[in-house]
Amino acid sequence: MKALRDFLSDPSLRTLDVDGPERLELHEKVLERKRMLREVFVEFHHSFHRLAGRYFKGAGLEIELGAGIAPMRDSYPEVLATDIVASERLDRAINAEAMDLDDSSVKAFYGQNCFHHFPHPDQFFTELQRTLKPGGGAILIEPYYGAFAAFLYKRLFKSEGFDMHFGSWETPSTGPMNGANQALSYIVFVRDRKLFETKYPDLQIVHQEVCGNYPRYLISGGLNFRQLLPDALIPVIKFVEKLLYPVRRLLALHHIVVIRRKP
Repeated sequence: MKALRDFLSDPSLRTLDVDGPERLELHEKVLERKRMLREVFVEFHHSFHRLAGRYFKGAGLEIELGAGIAPMRDSYPEVLATDIVASERLDRAINAEAMDLDDSSVKAFYGQNCFHHFPHPDQFFTELQRTLKPGGGAILIEPYYGAFAAFLYKRLFKSEGFDMHFGSWETPSTGPMNGANQALSYIVFVRDRKLFETKYPDLQIVHQEVCGNYPRYLISGGLNFRQLLPDALIPVIKFVEKLLYPVRRLLALHHIVVIRRKP
């Protein structure tokens, strides 16, 4: 598997320090040449917007945490783009576990593949309870825990693990990107859901769903691997995605969790 992973790795990223300042710049160049992946990210943006409209009420700030190089702001300009590291594509840097935000000021937080990088999830949930308006919430897109995802994530990334049986919500990470447990959303919101509901009675898990665009995400290679098929085949791959919809819970790579602060 290591030999296959090394072969599929994007040549431009082989010397990348995932915790280094050049990560965003290099990933931005990768995204520029991958139309297929850009479409996947835009669909994630639309999922955020759709679910916020369905589950969150009232006015308030809309903030994306860990916006990176494909911020939701590109699709919805009213959303503030934030990350731990400031860049010209972002509005500000923010620590998701100690936010410089007023109490009850936020309608919606969005996070794509960032929650499992938070070293202290309890501090994040405490901040959600403080900063969210009643009826507002957070929507997280995270690595899924189905059979195919669990097999792939355990073997694909050198800098991150996937341990569904890890005993703690806190993962001993060695940097912003290194050492994360990609199974964290499963641990907190599925395996330990009763514990989450007990510890944070003001926060409700109101919706979960799996993302169906996993064939394009996988074939595109994401931000770190080679694209396997040309963009000209996107319509064909989308058709295959529709055919595979009934088995998405076995094959999906991402899922969405919607958390709402009680009105």
